[in-house]
Amino acid sequence: MQVIPTTIPDVLILEPKVFGDARGFFFESFNERCWRDLTGIDLHFVQHNHSRSAGGVLRGLHYQMQQPQGKLVRVIAGEVFDVAVDIRKSSSSFGQWFGTTLSAENKRQMWVPRGFAHGFCVTSDSAEFLYLTTDYYAPQHERCIVWNDPDLAISWPLEQEPNVSAKDREGRLFKDADLFS
Repeated sequence: MQVIPTTIPDVLILEPKVFGDARGFFFESFNERCWRDLTGIDLHFVQHNHSRSAGGVLRGLHYQMQQPQGKLVRVIAGEVFDVAVDIRKSSSSFGQWFGTTLSAENKRQMWVPRGFAHGFCVTSDSAEFLYLTTDYYAPQHERCIVWNDPDLAISWPLEQEPNVSAKDREGRLFKDADLFS
C-alpha cells in the first residue's frame, strides 16, 4: 500500500498494491499492521457500512459531534467524488476541503479523520460505497452541513442539480454549524 498525502495533512489517500492477471485481481483493502507502520495512526474499526446510490446522488456533508467517526472509505462499483472538510476550529486547515475521485477502477481509498465532515457525489450511473468507521453510528449526535455552502465553495463535479435527501437539503450553513474545538 502506498500512502499519498493531500492538501490537508490529516486526510490521506491510500493506493493498494493490486496483483492481477487474466483471472482477475487481488489486493488487501486493509491491513492494520501495514496501516500503522505507514501512517503512525493506531485505530480500531467497529462498523463496516455499504451503500448503493444512483448517478447524480449527493450525500453529505455528515459528521457526529459525540462519538465522532474516523472513516476509511472506498468504492467497489462505479465512481464518486469524495470530499472531507476540516471542521476543527483549532486546526491550521480549518474550513478547508479536499476532494478526490474514488472508483472501482482506481481502487483508491480515502482516510477521513475524526473532526471532519464527509460527503460524496456519484459521478457514474451508480456507485457502491464502503466505509469502515472508528465509532458506531449515533443518529442523536449526527449533524449535517449543507452540500452547497457558499463559504466552503466545494467544486462538486456536477452537470445538474444533485439528488439530495430531505435531511441533507436541511443541512446547516458552515458558519452556523456545530463544530469541533
